[in-house]
Amino acid sequence: MSSSDSTATPTKPIRIETADELDALVADHDRVLLDIYTKGCTLCQSIEPVLGTVAKATDVVVAMINPQTDMTIAERYTIRSVPTLLRFDDGELVGRLDDGFQGAQAIIDFVENEAEY
Repeated sequence: MSSSDSTATPTKPIRIETADELDALVADHDRVLLDIYTKGCTLCQSIEPVLGTVAKATDVVVAMINPQTDMTIAERYTIRSVPTLLRFDDGELVGRLDDGFQGAQAIIDFVENEAEY
């Protein structure tokens, strides 16, 4: 794929701000891992470099959103704690990981294995 290919998988997490941006991202890519975080959350801050590793090690698009920029995200996905990781395959939500901080291998396993929602 050339770097001008809009569907190329980014090798680092991308930040989005709205549900519309999320919907477009999920529509454009086969697999998306969404990190839902809040500013000031220490676990969220510590998971960010781990997500960079996941983006490089897998073919999943890693995106990050602060639900405070678009509250419909928290409502749509019933977010009760952060960080929450959501996995989308072919436009469908197929997995959820909301057990606090996870290491790179645990997240890669979550992305690579069959997830259950």
